[in-house]
Amino acid sequence: MVKITNQAVAAEQFAEYWKDKGYEKGECQPFWLSLLSKVFGVEEPEKFIEFEDQVHLDHTSFIDGFIPHTHVLIEQKGLGKDLEKPIKQSDGSFLTPFQQAKRYASELPYSRRPRWIVTCNFAEFHVYDMEHPNGEPEKIYLKDLKKEFHRLGFLIETENQHIKRETEVSLKAGELVGKIYDLLLLQYKNPENPEALKSLNKLCVRLVFCLYAEDAGIFEHHNAFHDYLVHFDASHTRKALIELFRVLDTKIEDRDPYLEEDLAVFPYVNGGLFADEDIEIPQITEEIRTLLLENASEGFDWSDISPTIFGAVFESTLNPETRRNGGMHYTSIENIHKVIEPLFLDGLKQELESIQQITVFRQRKQKAEAFQEKLARLKFLDPACGSGNFLTETYLSLRRLENEAIKLIYRGQSMMGEFIDPVKVSIHQFYGIEINDFAVSVAKTALWIAESQMLAETSRIVQYDIDFLPLKSYTHIIEGNALRIDWNRVVSNMEVNYIMGNPPFVGARKMEQGGEQKADVKFIFGDIKDVQDLDYVACWYKKAVEYIQGTSIEVALVSTNSICQGAQVPILWGELLKYRMYINFAYQTFRWDSEATAKAIVHCIIVGFASVEWKEKFIVSGNGMRKHVANISPYLLEGNNLFVMARKNPLCDVPKMNFGNQPRDGGHLIVNADEIEEIVNSQDTAKNWLRRYVGADELIKGKKRWCFWLKKATPVDITGSKILMKRVEAVRQMRLDSKGKTTNGYAKVPHLFAQITQPDDVDFLAIPCTSSERRKYVPIDFLDKSVVASNGIQIIPHATLYHFGVLTSNVHMAWMRLVGGRMKSDYRYSKEIVYNTFPWPHPTEGQLNKIKSTAQAILDARSLYPDCSLADLYNEVTMPVELRKAHQQNDRAVMEAYGFSVKDTTETSCVETLMKMYQRLVHLDEGD
Repeated sequence: MVKITNQAVAAEQFAEYWKDKGYEKGECQPFWLSLLSKVFGVEEPEKFIEFEDQVHLDHTSFIDGFIPHTHVLIEQKGLGKDLEKPIKQSDGSFLTPFQQAKRYASELPYSRRPRWIVTCNFAEFHVYDMEHPNGEPEKIYLKDLKKEFHRLGFLIETENQHIKRETEVSLKAGELVGKIYDLLLLQYKNPENPEALKSLNKLCVRLVFCLYAEDAGIFEHHNAFHDYLVHFDASHTRKALIELFRVLDTKIEDRDPYLEEDLAVFPYVNGGLFADEDIEIPQITEEIRTLLLENASEGFDWSDISPTIFGAVFESTLNPETRRNGGMHYTSIENIHKVIEPLFLDGLKQELESIQQITVFRQRKQKAEAFQEKLARLKFLDPACGSGNFLTETYLSLRRLENEAIKLIYRGQSMMGEFIDPVKVSIHQFYGIEINDFAVSVAKTALWIAESQMLAETSRIVQYDIDFLPLKSYTHIIEGNALRIDWNRVVSNMEVNYIMGNPPFVGARKMEQGGEQKADVKFIFGDIKDVQDLDYVACWYKKAVEYIQGTSIEVALVSTNSICQGAQVPILWGELLKYRMYINFAYQTFRWDSEATAKAIVHCIIVGFASVEWKEKFIVSGNGMRKHVANISPYLLEGNNLFVMARKNPLCDVPKMNFGNQPRDGGHLIVNADEIEEIVNSQDTAKNWLRRYVGADELIKGKKRWCFWLKKATPVDITGSKILMKRVEAVRQMRLDSKGKTTNGYAKVPHLFAQITQPDDVDFLAIPCTSSERRKYVPIDFLDKSVVASNGIQIIPHATLYHFGVLTSNVHMAWMRLVGGRMKSDYRYSKEIVYNTFPWPHPTEGQLNKIKSTAQAILDARSLYPDCSLADLYNEVTMPVELRKAHQQNDRAVMEAYGFSVKDTTETSCVETLMKMYQRLVHLDEGD
């Protein structure tokens, strides 16, 4: 890889050369070959990128560029071509360059499907991440390439193979520990006893340290632990371990002078790791002995594990609660760096690089020494540290920088004369709070292992063996509830530089009512309005904001995306912004993947904030592209700190939206597809009361369900049917057995749905409560009044074609994506926060009629495909040409009604304008 400074120069020269050039066919290949070779240092770019690959649609077409190594597909247009304007295709359809590229991509073999699509006109690059195919593209301009070339790094970058190797080794280590744990657990006389489990956890920590120490050179010789244990049969191994642990915790000068030689060779460890001699150690079976000696010792090299990953895997493997909930879970190194790099690491790397560029040795050495001292002064706090992966990775990152500084200071020469420890960065700069006692011990062990690994690297640099042992006692990771502890008692806010971490992901609805977590939320926020709707992670934001007041502390926390979407925004951020705080950088929603065996996938954001405002703020989109902005709103968008508040009634003069009917019937009034035939073919009068029943799946996917709609049924109608009597009685019993008082009350009318909103005399518009983020448009449709709507959809009686046209437009979709909630990453449509707050346009009569016409065209286009569900029709790959064109025309009609420029309006600028409209409407509604 070319150095950043050289890349910046190369990018500037490339941009200057290609300024005002750009013939689509003749200059496409030279443009991309030059970019890859001169800016990104690809030595043989002609072997790296492919041009003019054939794809077969209804005719043969050619892909302008494809990079197999990084799965990048390029659609090139000529200079001056509008990359967002649809272009007529040979089949008569109109597609934008991106849609054209997606069509090509759908015809490629699965192994060659692109992760990235780049449309380019020589002056602009529009980058689409196919993990989020409906997202807004990141735009990079040739004229800005000098400072923004890094945003095109995905063209050549692949996963770091060193990290991948560490991951594989660490996961294997975790599997071994899990097997040892399971076999040892069987030997405990009372394995359910909490004290026995604590002993087992401590025993496993000790065994892991010994296995690591014999491979990493910490013990006297390689395989020292193995060579000691191998002399004992299974029946004597327990006693041998007890003796070894006692020796490891005894200073050399305090040991028995007649100690057996095989024990005397072991060093004094200290650090409290082997201090507790009262832990319960069970008998060791032959199977456990073999697993320890042959599999864990002889058959595995522990020196290559990543302490960052292994600490979390280790804790997850041995933590009984985690094991019950599906096994290993840890935060990947890549995702940790999404937090620590913009928070502090990028700046430190740039500072080091500038020092490396100094040509005069004495000046370079002085700067390197000052830089090392700066590293040693930094202090970090993770107030929900778990097994310490953020702290461990931060320590490793600082020590790697320090080792680079040590290289500059010593110039690769060996240390002469009296030894002076060259290392100044210490694990004592790292503070943590963690509620789980075992995770605390694992975090300390992970940091010790990290310290050992980095000390070995330093020893190689200065060509001097630096002793790792004895361990220094490490008391900066505190066991306790971070929401009840005064963080200043852990470390003063006058000393801390950075706070980072990923506090617990527990949604407001997942916390037990009356439980400890709900109590924590109330303890932090008090009796503020709607406090019950806050996720658990919100507490750490409040604590952090209070802690950093009057300081220059920078904070970056990983969170579920729900705290910056929908109804939680005004609740949480209304409290936070009472303090002096600024969002300085943010990652919009992305998948926070675990790379462990049992994957734990959460959709997350990262929020970086402080009480001091950065001059250059930025937002990183879900596809990893960075955009500099003037201000970051609580919605993690560029814009003002405006909140959209839930409303019971629409802000504008439009028909009222209701929830669908809620049965609360235990399923007894619902008829599924496998039951319908028997009922219809029976002689029972129950079939006369069947109605189509439509929720989100029925509306979108075309699934079939029915219900018994007994609103107008008489007692005789019900008693005269065996089927109805059986089902109604089942509903009554279910409601009586419910713990909810409201549900109990509905037992008085067991033949009716609990909540009825069904219009009797008019058709209605239906919008699903949840819909996939992969669709550009939430599929909505008109339903006949005879259809019973479930509470999985929202309904708008008296809606017209005009209302349908606006609600299905890209303008309303942009608003929904901004203020609506998410279920995982799927859209969650709320009447009170999305529909009732939406600022409607004020169309002229001509504009209103045009929207009605384009809305009807959408329905007409759907009718051409009667065998297709809305899911089929709104799949971005299979969406029919007629339907796509109808939506594009409807989008234009709605945008014109708002006065938006069809050519220049982006989704970001659209929602910014809608937010301003919303603010004005709210002021008018309040009589301001």
